[in-house]
Amino acid sequence: MRLHQAASRAKVLPARSAAPNCAVAGALLLALTAAFAGLRAQSPSPRPRANVAGISNIAGASVIGNSNVAGAGVTGASVIITGASVTVVTIDSAHELRTFSPAGALGAGVDGHGKGTLRDIYTPTNVAAMRSAGLRRLTYRLRTELGVEAWHWNPRGHWSDSVHARGYWISDSASPSPIVLTHGYRLPRRGNTIDQADNTGYSRLDDGDTSTFWKSNPYLDPSLDREDPSPHPQWVLADLGSVSKVSAIRIAWANPFATDFRVQYWKGEVVDDIDESPDGRWVTFPRGDVHGSAGGDQRIALADAPIATRFVRIVLTASSHTAPQGASDPRDSAGYAIREFWIGRGGATGAVADLLRHGASRTTQSLTYASSTDPWHRATDIDLDLEQAGFDRVARSGLTNGLPMMVPVPVLFSTPEDGANELRFLTSRGYAYDRVELGEEPDGQFVTPEDYASLYLRWARALHDVAPRAMLGGPSFQSPESQVMMAWPEDSAGAPWMTRFLTVLRARGRVADFGFLSFEWYPFDDVCVPTAPQLASAPSRLADAMRHLEAEGVPSALPKVIAEYGYSAFASRAEVDIEGALFDAELLGRFLSLGGATAFLYGYEPTYLDRDPRCDAWGNNALFLATSHRDIRHPLASYHAIRLLTHEWLAPIAEAHSMYAATASTAAGATDSLLSAFAVKRPDGKWAVLLVNRDAARGRSVRLRFASDSISGPTTGLHDEWVFSRAQYRWRANGAEGYPNPARPPHHRRTRDETVVLPPYSLAVVRASH
Repeated sequence: MRLHQAASRAKVLPARSAAPNCAVAGALLLALTAAFAGLRAQSPSPRPRANVAGISNIAGASVIGNSNVAGAGVTGASVIITGASVTVVTIDSAHELRTFSPAGALGAGVDGHGKGTLRDIYTPTNVAAMRSAGLRRLTYRLRTELGVEAWHWNPRGHWSDSVHARGYWISDSASPSPIVLTHGYRLPRRGNTIDQADNTGYSRLDDGDTSTFWKSNPYLDPSLDREDPSPHPQWVLADLGSVSKVSAIRIAWANPFATDFRVQYWKGEVVDDIDESPDGRWVTFPRGDVHGSAGGDQRIALADAPIATRFVRIVLTASSHTAPQGASDPRDSAGYAIREFWIGRGGATGAVADLLRHGASRTTQSLTYASSTDPWHRATDIDLDLEQAGFDRVARSGLTNGLPMMVPVPVLFSTPEDGANELRFLTSRGYAYDRVELGEEPDGQFVTPEDYASLYLRWARALHDVAPRAMLGGPSFQSPESQVMMAWPEDSAGAPWMTRFLTVLRARGRVADFGFLSFEWYPFDDVCVPTAPQLASAPSRLADAMRHLEAEGVPSALPKVIAEYGYSAFASRAEVDIEGALFDAELLGRFLSLGGATAFLYGYEPTYLDRDPRCDAWGNNALFLATSHRDIRHPLASYHAIRLLTHEWLAPIAEAHSMYAATASTAAGATDSLLSAFAVKRPDGKWAVLLVNRDAARGRSVRLRFASDSISGPTTGLHDEWVFSRAQYRWRANGAEGYPNPARPPHHRRTRDETVVLPPYSLAVVRASH
């Protein structure tokens, strides 16, 4: 998930009306045009005119880039490309790869945002623009699960300790008024310094306050799960910041404390990020294997001679199951809890010369990590700077297009009963959902496969009790290329994440509870290198990832869902330039050809540019460039590409399309590895071929043919052709004020030419008229 800096403008968020219907679309277009005109009047020279033509058919017209559309012009018409190579695309009409419906296969997501942003996003104008992209399926992304926060999807509910408005939360299954705005609640028993969202929290392991404590998730304690008696060792890890000499540790235990535990040091490759899966192993200190601890304030001389290491880990293997004074909830005595720890060299008096920094903020404490976090919290922990749209706001906005949503149920920081009530609420409201995604990015939060599997199955039982036919899945992998994490206990080390997860499900006879696999796809982390090699590798990277999943035990028939996709998880110029359009088109064509079920674009909501400081790169995964108040300024390259696919390559109807094998070959017969071709036969009987030229330097002269010479090719006779290249769209970098110019939609022509001319870095759709 993109790690945006959340906005923090204080605004009241009123309910918005539903998205407009076609009867008022003309008025919306006038309003959008007027908004662009106002921005033009305020824009400093030499900013170009905002391009209205690119989103001119909000009313539902079926053709984009048509020569009648203002701004399409003739740029990009049939031209001779100097140095273009000749490629033959052969369509095997006897080899049908699969059938799919665009209404089920292509979608986009809505996410949580900073304070005041949702009101700006959910305007009739923005919703109409978003819907005009043609991405009909919707997924609801859950930012709270990434920010180590508990989500109150319904502000109405009850606490386990209702007298003090604290404890474990369960939202009500009904609401007398529309749920428009919801919030997350910061977890006061957190053990991670950093998170996957806005990084505004901090760890309680080294916050310098012994009245606070970290506590593990009680739902992972075998004492609370009769169906899962297997042990779930928990751990905490400290990053000393640099290789240092360690011989002693001091632990201030809370309740419940660990009676048995191991203190270990990292022996191996030294890295700055434990997510890098470095080579090495954990070694228990000579006196680090502890049994029969009585808790309290415990000092341990770990070794006679200091040992050099950067990372120290405590693996917790047996709990005292003692509860804090006055606590009566069984969850209070489950798991493990630590108030504070100190790591360093021991002195003659037993004192520890501490190497950690202690402070109540991310910047003032040493980095610590924890295997899990107790979802216990208080009403006062509400995070007003993070907003999630209420289900009523989303479902009534029009963004679902009357189709089922993929909805999230949090598992890392929630309760099973809360998830069950969420499904009850959706059913009672008549909001359709077809997939329920359990948790988000557990691999990115260092959760072991065994821990996630235990939570998954416990939640699945609760959800299926109220919705027996609900299709459950996950885990919304941060990346399907996930590796064994250095933080994990060493049992089963070496086996891939998915293999270990499925092993648990099979051992417990619960494979049927896993209805689909979801993962995110942001393949390019280094936004400072040239894009050409990255785009060249895009097809093989996705294909390899899909093959690896099956090699790890994922059944080939199990639906695969890309829960989010974008060029990078970091800000990049490529995201807002032509490369972003090529990436999106290639990704969708490739994923569908590999049998993928649904791919959801991230960047559906109008947004502004982010910055990556590594190379002062400005960009964002987005369809629309907007002001800080989310007023649309320009449709971006990805919008033009997506709309080309949803309206011209595919028919904008919910009927089956057939996809056929297509290969690209040079004149010499070799595979053209930089030209991708994806052929479909539409419900109207027309053939349509998507062509993606990922070559930054050379154009292509492409001839289309069928493998059977008895069938005339798609370009025989009159046919439609759309081309999108830098002749239509080019990004002008200018820091936070970057903009596209030109910014025209794909050029469209009806022609009898049998050769399709693709400039360097371009995409095209060719559709037969017969």
